[in-house]
Amino acid sequence: MTDSTPATRRTVLAAALATAAAAAAVPPAAAAPLAAPAAFRRARPRAGGTTVDYHAWTSATDWRSGTGRGIRATAGPRPGISIAAPAGTTDYTDPHTGRTAGWEYSTWTSPVHRLPVPASELVASWNAHTPAGTWIRVEMRGTYTDGTDTPWYTLGIWASGDEDVRRTSVDDQGDGRSSIWTDTFAIDDTGTGLRLAAYRLRTTLHRAPGTDATPVVWRLGAMGSDVPDRFEVPATAPGVAAGIELDVPRYSQNTHIGQYPEYDNGGEAWCSPTSSQMIIEYWGRGPSAEDLAWVNPDYEDPQVCHAARFTYDYQYSGCGNWPFNTAYAATYRDMQGIVTRLDSLTDAERLVRAGIPLITSQSFMASELDGAGYGTSGHLMTVIGFTGDGDVIANDPASDSNEAVRRVYKRRQFENIWLRTKRYDANGRVRSGTGGICYLLFPAKPAPSQHRALRALGIR
Repeated sequence: MTDSTPATRRTVLAAALATAAAAAAVPPAAAAPLAAPAAFRRARPRAGGTTVDYHAWTSATDWRSGTGRGIRATAGPRPGISIAAPAGTTDYTDPHTGRTAGWEYSTWTSPVHRLPVPASELVASWNAHTPAGTWIRVEMRGTYTDGTDTPWYTLGIWASGDEDVRRTSVDDQGDGRSSIWTDTFAIDDTGTGLRLAAYRLRTTLHRAPGTDATPVVWRLGAMGSDVPDRFEVPATAPGVAAGIELDVPRYSQNTHIGQYPEYDNGGEAWCSPTSSQMIIEYWGRGPSAEDLAWVNPDYEDPQVCHAARFTYDYQYSGCGNWPFNTAYAATYRDMQGIVTRLDSLTDAERLVRAGIPLITSQSFMASELDGAGYGTSGHLMTVIGFTGDGDVIANDPASDSNEAVRRVYKRRQFENIWLRTKRYDANGRVRSGTGGICYLLFPAKPAPSQHRALRALGIR
């Protein structure tokens, strides 16, 4: 999104269209309630001062550590979980089509993960293959710092396609102390000191009855964070990526204005899928000609239209659902994607130096980012490098043409609009910032230098 209207993503609950999704027949709980850990106390930040923790289950050992019902954990080059024998059947009424169908299901529930620093927000992300006739639900249940538990919250109903079910977030979820805002779990009032101390994730794999089809989940993880409120962030000096620019394709979202308005009014709001498509193609992946056959042949860069369609969240009514974008990237051969936060441009430089571009989320007034030429309540762009002086080289999809996508933004301005959690809008009202949210898309088997850069950020 690149407009100047106040953001509604996490400040106003959408209409109750998806209430039916939350109340739809959900398989019986796969695990007992979380045991309240003794004497949760507010921890100190980990080494380096970060309040961000990304944790995922990806290995054969990880999958065996969880609780499965009807689940098969497989080893091999890319360990995952799939349906071995259904644990039962359930009906699901799709709130966006009104269609009710029966599905076989199996569930996998992670062990409890205790956050090094109790969190005020959590965003899950996953990588999965969902062939025709299959889909997954991702949920989380947490324990607060007072030892009580959250409900099981749905964080996404997802399929790579849109024929069997419509991928959707679920609104109107909360317990009076926390809420789900599209793709984000958030403590309602951080001023009380309440935080999320631990959580577990659950995924339910569904398939059409009587078939052998099965989803396969390769990665299931979440980023928990407690980024302090701040209008300004400390300045960083140019670092290890000074003078490095990655050769990332350039696509403009604005060349698609008016195309396929059923997907969030066309290209004017397609910053997220356009950015994702740039990075997917940087890694040498992309849709086939057959995949793109549905796109009007008169449209340039049909792969951007394709990305918009297959990242679209039918409840959010947009293509900006963070984990839906990373899950889309992981539908391509040997790709994976996660949502996390970074603490500084120094972290971003380590990634760029290793050859990993990133997609950042930010909001700002036009006067706060020289050269942008617009203000926005929420926008995604890619960081592809740094000048010799440390300024940010970005592929900004909010450009009038592909040729105009490459921009250079002042380091100090960029790091502040990306990393802050509070800002003023053009009317002087306080609004929220994203606090360093980013997508990382990278190969299933990254190069050794890339693996080291990711591990340094707690990503494996």
